Amino acid sequence: MSDELVHWAVSIGSRREVTRRSVRAGGVRVRIRFPSVVYASLKPARHFAHHERRIVPRKARSSERAGGRVTKLIVQIPCYNEADDLPATLAAIPRVIAGIDTIEILVIDDGSHDRTSEIARLWGVHHIVRHRRNRGLAAAFRSGLKTALAEGADIIVNTDADGQYEGADIALLVAPIVAQRADIVIGDRGVANNEHFGPLKRRLQRLGSGVVRRLSCTDIGDAVSGFRAISRAAAQQINITTDFSYTTDMLIQAGRKRLAITSVPIRTHATPRPSRLFSSIPRFIVNTGITIARAYTTYNPLRAFVGGGMLIALLGLMPILRFLWFWALGDGGGHIQSLVIGGSLLILGSLVAILGVLADLVSANRKLLETALTEIRELHDKADRQSSNRSEQAGVEIPPRKAAG
Repeated sequence: MSDELVHWAVSIGSRREVTRRSVRAGGVRVRIRFPSVVYASLKPARHFAHHERRIVPRKARSSERAGGRVTKLIVQIPCYNEADDLPATLAAIPRVIAGIDTIEILVIDDGSHDRTSEIARLWGVHHIVRHRRNRGLAAAFRSGLKTALAEGADIIVNTDADGQYEGADIALLVAPIVAQRADIVIGDRGVANNEHFGPLKRRLQRLGSGVVRRLSCTDIGDAVSGFRAISRAAAQQINITTDFSYTTDMLIQAGRKRLAITSVPIRTHATPRPSRLFSSIPRFIVNTGITIARAYTTYNPLRAFVGGGMLIALLGLMPILRFLWFWALGDGGGHIQSLVIGGSLLILGSLVAILGVLADLVSANRKLLETALTEIRELHDKADRQSSNRSEQAGVEIPPRKAAG
């Protein structure tokens, strides 16, 4: 029997043998015997003893959302060799949040070489996505968003597996979205006064956040914070293209698409190990700068290239004016090189400006494609709800279908 047709609830706090259960698949009632579940550690069992972990069938998710009765939150955790730190992170995730009816956990194992996926299964994580090899944080984030949307999430919270963020603050992140005041909420770590950051890191964080604020037309104090909540509608519009880090790319996209973005203060903890995202601060600065430049030129190429072309042209005017000065004094023959350099810079500036016009035309086409992709995702949601309603009336289970994009 396909895993897509079988959904059952697992309570890790109970070690009683699971005997016979009835599962309806394709209109046929099947009797299945599940073996008893034995866990190597009782710590997860004690933690989840009073919280039944259940996987909600696709039919129930879609129909309940259609009726406005259930708001589902999925907490996604990108992981790479996080077997040691993952249990503490899972333990800190709240099981009850005001305005949220269903809370589920999604772990994205980005090609780990340790027992990360095994630990996630042991702790009863609802959804596990595993990459065959390490593809990077941005790819893990993309996989998480796609899976969360396919599993019917109304709100998605992204957090790190290293325990840097306080799990209880998830309630603070989702509150503005539940109240329909924001599409995206960023957890502000208080970079200027955070005791867990060194002086150099604080300065660099403030500088980087200032640049991103200006380019994204937002007012977010901690632009690179990975602790953030995203509404379903916003997640359907976000298309991460970078391979390094999604944080700045996502914020610039959201700002340029006029999504409602806000931030809330959060608590942080000292991380037990250095970041695996970058090997050194200079490398992080270079990669982040490239990501910011790509994101900005993608969404505002005309200003970026025409502005750059005008700057180059102004630089070209300086040697030309120098040549004209000496020419007026009757000594122009000895300064032909200034005229050559100035003319070359003027031509280069004009070419860059023309490139900006062409890039703007390509950007307009990309916006149309993104709009079409968002509409396709919304149509899939509508089709899922209609299929669920029909299956409820006919008593037939419709298997889940992957989300578009």
